[in-house]
Amino acid sequence: MAFLKTIEQNPTFEPKHAEPLPERLISGNPKFKSWPQDMDKDGRVDTGVWEATPGVTHSIKGEVYEFCYLLSGKIELTPKDGEPVIYSAGDSFVLKPGWVGVWKTIETVRKIYVTVT
Repeated sequence: MAFLKTIEQNPTFEPKHAEPLPERLISGNPKFKSWPQDMDKDGRVDTGVWEATPGVTHSIKGEVYEFCYLLSGKIELTPKDGEPVIYSAGDSFVLKPGWVGVWKTIETVRKIYVTVT
């Protein structure tokens, strides 16, 4: 087991492709790509790179804790019953378990993520 893992910001392997669930789509036609790069033996901690094209979706974290570092792009996150916050390349944030809100991708975004379940 390696105890050091470099997260490749521009992975050369084929990403996983996805789209938002229909019940989560608010507007646009966002497409998602992810490049998972490391996971602990129990599958509770996952790290990699994720990308989304412009669009607006309902975001629900459930029991997931997620740290994000934006490599490129621009997003607006609006917590349920809260004010919108804009993040762009170089910014980082945490979505804690129980987070519910709206994720608006303004410019195609790419982020490094670490999730813990």
